[in-house]
Amino acid sequence: MEMFYLIVVSAMIITILAVSAWTWPGLAQEASEGQPAPEPSTAVESLEGVLVTQLMAGEITTAQYRRAVEGLAARDDDRHPMAVPPETGTA
Repeated sequence: MEMFYLIVVSAMIITILAVSAWTWPGLAQEASEGQPAPEPSTAVESLEGVLVTQLMAGEITTAQYRRAVEGLAARDDDRHPMAVPPETGTA
């Protein structure tokens, strides 16, 4: 009886593998045809992104980039100061 179950399970596994191998090339072809090539996104949504784009294009130097980012950090600190919770005892 154990041999019967072994044969049935083996036959099921072989059938599943055969069907998978048979349909595999079709699935790969459908996947490649169904998706158009992604268009490069040129819209930058943040000032930091604009600065990085300018830096990579060579429009600004690294020193100019650093100064601009420092200014952004200072502006952000003025607009949204970080609140530090009070100490409640020894650590």
